[in-house]
Amino acid sequence: MTSNLITATPAVTGEGPQEMRSRSELTAKEVLREVGSVLRMSEKDAAELTSSPVENDEEQTMIINMGPQHPSTHGVLRLMLELQGEKVLRCKPIIGYLHTGMEKQGEELTYMQGGTNVTRMDYASPLNNELVFSLAVEKLLGIDGDIPERATWMRMLLSELNRMSSHLLFMATNGMDMGAVSMMIYGWREREEVLRFFQKVTGLRMNHNFIRPGGLAADLPAGWRDDVLAILEGLPARLAEYDVLMTNQPIWRERLQGVGVITAEEAVALGTSGPILRSAGIAWDLRRDLPYLKYDEVEFDVIVGSYGDAFDRYAIRLNEIRESMKIVYQILDKMPSGDYRIQDKKVTPPPRARIDESMEALIHHFKIFTEGFKVPEGEVYVGIESPRGEIGCFIVSDGSPKPYRIHMRAPSFVNIQALPHMMRDGLIADAVAVISSVDPVLGEVDR
Repeated sequence: MTSNLITATPAVTGEGPQEMRSRSELTAKEVLREVGSVLRMSEKDAAELTSSPVENDEEQTMIINMGPQHPSTHGVLRLMLELQGEKVLRCKPIIGYLHTGMEKQGEELTYMQGGTNVTRMDYASPLNNELVFSLAVEKLLGIDGDIPERATWMRMLLSELNRMSSHLLFMATNGMDMGAVSMMIYGWREREEVLRFFQKVTGLRMNHNFIRPGGLAADLPAGWRDDVLAILEGLPARLAEYDVLMTNQPIWRERLQGVGVITAEEAVALGTSGPILRSAGIAWDLRRDLPYLKYDEVEFDVIVGSYGDAFDRYAIRLNEIRESMKIVYQILDKMPSGDYRIQDKKVTPPPRARIDESMEALIHHFKIFTEGFKVPEGEVYVGIESPRGEIGCFIVSDGSPKPYRIHMRAPSFVNIQALPHMMRDGLIADAVAVISSVDPVLGEVDR
């Protein structure tokens, strides 16, 4: 009696072309692409980059995985690193582990429902997501010039407070990443005060769906001004503590100065924005250079760095909190009275009290929340300055109540491609410092 033994080949899982391969398997062109063929460089520089620094002796190098686990990589980000000892020769970010298909989902939701979708992308800055989506829809509707003054200033107030809470979260996690464990408690403590205010205003701490096409979901509650002043008056002393704990700390400076350097040419060529671009010395901020809302009516400074390193990116975010506080003080002085949303029956649902009194109001309310409102055919792109850089919303409308196409220009997605340039020739011990300085949110990378 004979038997045939069938040996099964073990299944191999992988991310395909995303994954880093050994140098012996790569062509010179592929190596150049990994290290940044997008950059304009001489043939001599390109030849140096494509040649192996270890003379193709792969026994001296190894490829390791870092991630995808949330701590230190700030989300489910996976990095493949080629190491020679402790030196990083190559770095390749691999994404997609958090993919939710939010852009495709957005094409199946009405414009009225869209805010619930986009607010969850950059979950550390949900109000800025809602704002850019609402501005794009309003531009398609042709009502961008009709938004009430109070609604515009309210949007600015919430956006700047959200910028502060996002940067405070960065202070907390950046400190934790570098071993300054106390900062996780302190940064979280200050951010908590801002989130409490958001909960009072919107009903939720995060993912609010509060900024909507046509205005906002509700007016500011009684006592809101005192709540904001309490936040602003308590922060300066806390930020001064951060300077003592970190900015002026020799160990902190040693860990960040000269680490993860990116030049101005690289930052521009790679399309980076926000603190990464400004750390390289380029003073580009959409609030000042392409103003939206009422940013051209307030005074603030654009904070820039000199060296393009991780310390510059930390210092920029710390000082941007102070600049946002300056803007919020001006908003408190300029906040007008009036409507918090446009009084256009085709876009705005009727007041809740009217639904109990009027059959027309009830029908109108029902149709807006079931069918949504139709948007004229066309396409539009709107970009604003989020805490991580330029977040843009591109919408194509076919005249129906749902977007035909929607695409978000997520700053974290673009900024992550700067990681290979920041990490090359650095130490594996500095990898976490570099990732932390980019401050990525994987919710908008894997949208």
